[in-house]
Amino acid sequence: MEDPLSELTRRSTAERLMPQEEMLEVARKKSRLTIGVPKESTLEETRVGLVPDGVTLLTQQGHQVLVEAGAGLASHFPDHEYSEAGAQIVYSPEEIYKSDLILKVAPPTPAEVDLMHPRQTLVSALQMAVQKESYFRTLMSKKVTALGYELIRDRTQAFPVVRAMSEIAGCTSIFIAAEYLSSPDFGRGKMFGGVTGIGPSEVVIIGAGTVGEFAARSALGLGAMVKVFDNSVYRLRRLQNNLGVRIFTSIIHPNVLLESMKTADVVIGAVHSSGGRSPCMIIGDMIKNMKDGSIIIDVSIDQGGCFESSRPTTHSHPVFKEHGITHYCVPNIASRVPHTASQALNNIFVPVILDISSEGGLESLIKKDWGVRQGVYLFNGTITNQPISKIFNLPFQDIELLMAAFR
Repeated sequence: MEDPLSELTRRSTAERLMPQEEMLEVARKKSRLTIGVPKESTLEETRVGLVPDGVTLLTQQGHQVLVEAGAGLASHFPDHEYSEAGAQIVYSPEEIYKSDLILKVAPPTPAEVDLMHPRQTLVSALQMAVQKESYFRTLMSKKVTALGYELIRDRTQAFPVVRAMSEIAGCTSIFIAAEYLSSPDFGRGKMFGGVTGIGPSEVVIIGAGTVGEFAARSALGLGAMVKVFDNSVYRLRRLQNNLGVRIFTSIIHPNVLLESMKTADVVIGAVHSSGGRSPCMIIGDMIKNMKDGSIIIDVSIDQGGCFESSRPTTHSHPVFKEHGITHYCVPNIASRVPHTASQALNNIFVPVILDISSEGGLESLIKKDWGVRQGVYLFNGTITNQPISKIFNLPFQDIELLMAAFR
């Protein structure tokens, strides 16, 4: 008599060998979004989050894009270019804030937050240092899902928006320095870089991160002699390798830095702190020893500045003189070149929006994409950013746990 277990195994094997129906993956249904681009109301914010080329890509995928009249004018993107790309021009913030997804550069003001509707998605800068508890509580009450774009990471775990804006700030800082150095009122009437038979300009850069690297690239391209200081040998070595040329580099030894500043025509402060405030690296006595008519560009002013004499200025009144040295201390240098900066932001935002659509919604993308998940500080009204929770004493939920429970 045949063993029943053997008979069962034989039948199971025979069934597996029979022709089977093909198992096809069920395609995820794409979501169609209404995207609102408001006109920025924050003082001197001249950038826009979406440019006409980005509108074309989104509308071709079936999304509706609403752009508030005049939103791109400061960045030299007129309304007719948006409408020709497929956007609908609207004439009131109330219409914009009916959209599924609000795309801004600066965080929304309290008046703009009041216009938002339950279950909306907000993509903007977080800028936690300038926020108040009421800002987060209002968004929580409306069950908003909010992403701070400066917190989003890419596949290399870098911050793509921060890097793009840092590249722009580094390059632009040198062009600003060249402008003021040549001025007879603010500088020394000196050409940046120099020409044959005349010694080159000397540029000291404090900080070997992305801003420092791109400032060095631009300064070298204009013919200047560049010295870079940083407290990390690793960052200095990486900068040397990225530039592909040998330049003067040094750990920040006060005496070495002081001697370099005495002969410098331009000093760029490019120190970034992960703790939120940049350290004050240059005290008043060091600045007094600089040449009269030299230029200081404090890119670190966004985090408080790294020069003792620095104080925030504006794009409309960008410089002041102290100890005979011209100081340029404008936060958000990228807004000085809004056309370029807006295109850089667009190149990061549009792929994220397209991914939201292809994944069938923001929740699905957040669950799948670790980098985008890092940018979420509110999920359906729940605080998912621990620093925000601690600073403002608000209830916190781990985004990883929320995503594990999401179906």
